[in-house]
Amino acid sequence: MSLDGRIAAVTDRIIARSKAARGPYMERMRKLAEDGPRRAHLSCGNQAHAYAAMGADKDALVAARAPSIGIVTAYNDMLSAHQPFETYPDKIKAAARRVGATAQVAGGVPAMCDGVTQGQVGMELSLFSRDVIALATGVALSHNTFDAVLYLGVCDKIVPGLVMAAASFGYLPGLFVPAGPMVSGLPNDEKSKVRQQFATGAVGRDVLMKAEMDSYHGPGTCTFYGTANSNQMLMEFMGLHLPGASFVNPGTPLREALTDAATERAAAITALGNSFTPVCDILDEKAFVNGIVGLMATGGSTNLVIHLVAMARAAGIIIEPTDFADISAATPLMARVYPNGLADVNHFHAAGGLAYMIGELLEAGLLHPDTKTVAGQGLALYAQEPKLRDGTLSWEAGPGASLNDKILRPARDAFQPQGGLVELVGNLGRGVMKVSAVDPARHVIEAPAAVFESQAAVKAAFQRGDLNRDVVVVVRFQGPRANGMPELHALTPLLSVLQDRGHKVALVTDGRMSGASGKVPSAIHVAPEALDGGLIGKLSDGDLVRVDASAGQLEVLTQGVADRIAAQPDLSANSHGVGRELFEIFRANAGPATMGAGVVV
Repeated sequence: MSLDGRIAAVTDRIIARSKAARGPYMERMRKLAEDGPRRAHLSCGNQAHAYAAMGADKDALVAARAPSIGIVTAYNDMLSAHQPFETYPDKIKAAARRVGATAQVAGGVPAMCDGVTQGQVGMELSLFSRDVIALATGVALSHNTFDAVLYLGVCDKIVPGLVMAAASFGYLPGLFVPAGPMVSGLPNDEKSKVRQQFATGAVGRDVLMKAEMDSYHGPGTCTFYGTANSNQMLMEFMGLHLPGASFVNPGTPLREALTDAATERAAAITALGNSFTPVCDILDEKAFVNGIVGLMATGGSTNLVIHLVAMARAAGIIIEPTDFADISAATPLMARVYPNGLADVNHFHAAGGLAYMIGELLEAGLLHPDTKTVAGQGLALYAQEPKLRDGTLSWEAGPGASLNDKILRPARDAFQPQGGLVELVGNLGRGVMKVSAVDPARHVIEAPAAVFESQAAVKAAFQRGDLNRDVVVVVRFQGPRANGMPELHALTPLLSVLQDRGHKVALVTDGRMSGASGKVPSAIHVAPEALDGGLIGKLSDGDLVRVDASAGQLEVLTQGVADRIAAQPDLSANSHGVGRELFEIFRANAGPATMGAGVVV
């Protein structure tokens, strides 16, 4: 089927908008690619240092015959999603040798867990860790010895940071290698109910702890469809994973075979062979549009609205919030995965998963079919799924129909005709709202504001009963320049309780909410942020605020707000403790959310 005109129009305007940046970027990448194998330009002394610990692989590297694969890993063993990477380097090295290549761990990048830091001070470093990961990857690859790179990362800021770096080193081929989701534990909706019960005092901490431990219980990505699993989806839609690699559980034979296959493919697409595929050729405007379509069709995390903008900028591509909204309007919501439904990612994968979804969206003309990928030419390769037959890995046609229509539906009979993300624009600035899990009856909220400058203050007001009414909770000075733009997901149970009591409730913030923001209408990423002159910094308790997802409006209706003097909070506490003093330069130089809240792009 021909490409949908709405998708084509968004793509064309992104190409036009990006021309001044994309052209010079690609010219730099082409020039660097022409240099050939990187290590050929190193001195004998440079190479001796690089190969000193390579043992039997030294001769092949010196002769420049063997593809040299760099491994950039986000391994640590306190993150369930990254713990499986502990054994990957040795497996990758063995797989490389089998095809006449070599592999080395080029370097590690930090990986922090938003689940551990949620509601804690450490969350103020979370968004900036993305830029640190990009910088650390730059250091790892600065030795200039590799012909291709395998990027080992999964979670919230790790994949975006690695993609930013992969784009910066876009003259090199690169594959992203996932570890897969943990097997299913306590259902996410049951966990959510316990959290709400704890918030009201109906159950004690012992019950809460048991529910949390039963939900997050083993190696692999958390099973709800938050940022981490949205990242994995994105890497398939954009052609940086092998087809079907995202949601295969850790420690399984298929997972091991896919890691071997990624290594073999990395060796095959270097400039030493006949299938040279540098990252810069994959990450073009069409690939980013495909990624946004995937985000909307699956109801993915709102964090990607920031991260995709930053990733694209690293590749010389300029994406704006309106692009997300217009693609969302053209894309049907095909999946119901928690928090948009009761299923988890394992159930989604079993129902047909990404192979079915990509096939459907291609048939509906909602994806660019002609993109380059690490697997070869054309996104149709990703409508296939991997199978292990008698120990041999192959790809077969994916399901032609959903295996569970309560979880996954065809594009022509989707759960909703639109993807569920809207842009909000008004005198309070620009923001976005994920509405795929929000009852349409709550798409328009008009209520008096209750203004706060910290999550702790909101919790205290809730506990006092001050919020037991129709209310728009405004949490400001949460933007990247103020305190690093932490997620406010810890507020979700409180706001859900108020909503369940029958009140009209909405959240407005210049901070972030995760993909688990759920059923409460939340206007997030509001820009300009309060610290950067946004009108949100002049709001007072009782101001009438309208949050209208139907009309795309974010307005304060009270007259005279713009004439007030902006609030001047004491942000000194944000500058120290738990490493925050090290990130002052990041806070001072961070861009707005509409530009990806980046420091290095």
